[in-house]
Amino acid sequence: MAYRFDGKVAIVTGAGGGLGRCHALELARRGCKVVVNDLGGAVDGTGGGSEAAAEVVAEIEAAGGEAIANGGSVSDRAGAQSMVGAAVERWGRVDILINNAGVLRDKSFHKMELDDFQFVLDVHLMGSVNVTRAAWPIMREQNYGRIVVTSSPSGLYGNFGQANYGTAKLGLVGLMNTLKIEGARYNIRTNTIAPVAATRMTENLMPKEALANLAPELVTPGVVYLCTEDAPNGVVLQAQGGKFSIACIVENAGVELGAAATADDIGANFERIADLAGAKPRGNLDLGAL
Repeated sequence: MAYRFDGKVAIVTGAGGGLGRCHALELARRGCKVVVNDLGGAVDGTGGGSEAAAEVVAEIEAAGGEAIANGGSVSDRAGAQSMVGAAVERWGRVDILINNAGVLRDKSFHKMELDDFQFVLDVHLMGSVNVTRAAWPIMREQNYGRIVVTSSPSGLYGNFGQANYGTAKLGLVGLMNTLKIEGARYNIRTNTIAPVAATRMTENLMPKEALANLAPELVTPGVVYLCTEDAPNGVVLQAQGGKFSIACIVENAGVELGAAATADDIGANFERIADLAGAKPRGNLDLGAL
């Protein structure tokens, strides 16, 4: 099966390098028209410029594809609206949104300034909300949409020095869990990619030997699949080094202690309460799409 996106329009945020660039190039190679968004700042979100997005657009055009650059900030509502507006003005629709833009301001929680905590939330979490909210009415109206948000193992499992980043990344899973329900009747499917890849955001977090096997291109097939008509709805797809797996919240059967249960009863039974043997995903994990 060869997935194609002819006639489809995608917005990829943070697409001037790393994962976003790989996603944009592959979608374009498969016939998609792409808005390449990138603020052009440093890893910590400072600075900015249009060169990175323009270079990716040039790569796409050199290969025979169609793309436009956008330098809006996802953390700014007007910036988010600008990339959606650019897609509609140029091509009349938005079919795919990949929320990939991100920053890092790592520090242990004890030493972290709250402004740095807020900034990371504003980019990763609210940035995804801003762009998705701008695209949502268009997708509803055309009765079609594929949305991918980008989480991380740091959000799913935690990582020292990344309380701000991890909070934002798990918050995106919560966003997906509601959008998958609200968008289903309009053929809008929302999924999450949780990648591990060698990018400028991770080059100082992992050994060089590990990074050598984690090219960002190895994550992109998972993202592209989540953009297809066959995409599931409400799935967290983990991707690293060519390996793909599903992460999900599970729930066990629990232990009935009755309305008179005390904290002492919970303590006495906690080993049974915490037993995950036979635990299953709850509710709306939709691996079969619609």
